[in-house]
Amino acid sequence: MKPLLRPPRLAPGARVAVVATSGPVPEERLQAGLDVLRGWDLDPVVAPHVLDRHPQFGYLAGTDADRAADLQNAWCDPSVAAVLCARGGYGAQRLTGLLDWEAMRAAGPKVFVGFSDLTVLHEAFARRLGLATLHGPMAAGIDFVKSTRAQEHLRATLFTPETVRHIASDGRAMVPGRARGVTLGGCLSLLASELGTPDVRPSARGGLLCLEDVGEETYRIDRYLTQLLRSGWLDGVGGLLLGSWDRCDPYDRLHPLLVDRLGGLGVPVVEEFGFGHCADALTVPFGVMAELDAEAGTLTLDEPALR
Repeated sequence: MKPLLRPPRLAPGARVAVVATSGPVPEERLQAGLDVLRGWDLDPVVAPHVLDRHPQFGYLAGTDADRAADLQNAWCDPSVAAVLCARGGYGAQRLTGLLDWEAMRAAGPKVFVGFSDLTVLHEAFARRLGLATLHGPMAAGIDFVKSTRAQEHLRATLFTPETVRHIASDGRAMVPGRARGVTLGGCLSLLASELGTPDVRPSARGGLLCLEDVGEETYRIDRYLTQLLRSGWLDGVGGLLLGSWDRCDPYDRLHPLLVDRLGGLGVPVVEEFGFGHCADALTVPFGVMAELDAEAGTLTLDEPALR
């Protein structure tokens, strides 16, 4: 697995687009997030359909066509330096076949930020655009608007990425050791559900795989991990970083399952690394070469996440 193209970092005054690719967006949280972005001397522009609701499926922020158009138009707008997702939920899977990937590739590299349901787009951007992305908090996410640490880590990654090449966590080693590879991953259930589609890599071979999820019972997490194992998707993975498991079973019940499914891979594994659906979530770049030190609970990037 090779490193991907890193987009340019942001500068003060940069225009950034906020899009809703998935679930409906609470207006008050959107406004709070926009205030944070303006406080960073960014110029946030809200896509036309961010506050829409799908006329039939209330778990979607507007129609598939409108959500896809907002994303594509923002990406292809030469005045936009970054596309920030408003929130996750569900719906990104419905968009990948509606996007003009050739037009988006021609628009050139820019920053993409999101997590959770946006795992689908992290993989699609990697496969179709060859582009590194940021697994980080979203503009209207409660974990963003209420967390100074999450805000500051994302801000440093966007503006001064050389200052956050060394990502330290409170994580601990499930399997000790060091490993090198290209970072990838995201929400476990989304990765499992994307297997066999054109928008997910054939395997995580040679990668440092980041996994987390939210609101899943232990037997479901077992199912997703077993699917990744049985499909061969985890064959040759270099190491694993496990993030948050918010609203899943208590960790003392979940931990044995993670050991059972992942501890035998023979690679370093660090748990509770502090990314995903959790307070004070770290921003983790995807598509960059890095070194994992499971015992130290650190991820060190060979190069800054952004150029």
